Amino acid sequence: MSAVHLPRVGVLAIQGDYAAHAEALREADAEPVEIRLPQQLAGIDGLILPGGESTTILRFLEKNDFFAQLKEFCSSSPVFGTCAGAILLSRAVRNPGQESVGALDAVAERNAYGRQIDSAILTAETELPGGPLEMVFIRAPRLIELGSGVEGLAKRGNDPVLGREGKVMAATFHPELSVDRRVHKYFVDSVICRR
Repeated sequence: MSAVHLPRVGVLAIQGDYAAHAEALREADAEPVEIRLPQQLAGIDGLILPGGESTTILRFLEKNDFFAQLKEFCSSSPVFGTCAGAILLSRAVRNPGQESVGALDAVAERNAYGRQIDSAILTAETELPGGPLEMVFIRAPRLIELGSGVEGLAKRGNDPVLGREGKVMAATFHPELSVDRRVHKYFVDSVICRR
């Protein structure tokens, strides 16, 4: 009997709760790999860009040609951005504008729901199997001007908060802070399908 090879999914371990993402990946039947250097992108099957402060993450990515290599990785491999990671994946950013990877055909608006004090935990319907989904929003962005190829998987009011375009996923909330692992499992399943 051959051993089962779990997909190796990287977590950009610069800022944000990358340890919680790693735990969620383990529970979703993937092998998490913390990524801190651009050369570590080789040999992983997919990548999560976690939350944090997107301008701080960008400053870190300026070193060692990391941003260019990340952009190349995102153009060819499955990637999932949460909160600040969703901002980094979008084709354009507002409030204020900043550089982004451009892997997701959407415009992200930073801090769309207010300051830290306006953070919230909500439950809403989703296109994922299993009923309503708990969503933790912390200084959350929103996705606006979705391209025609972006599938909305969950909403907060009228705003899409979970979307997918081919191999790219984005959530404006923090699924790693919930006990519900469906979002990570959905991403891991897409990684397995492309492997």
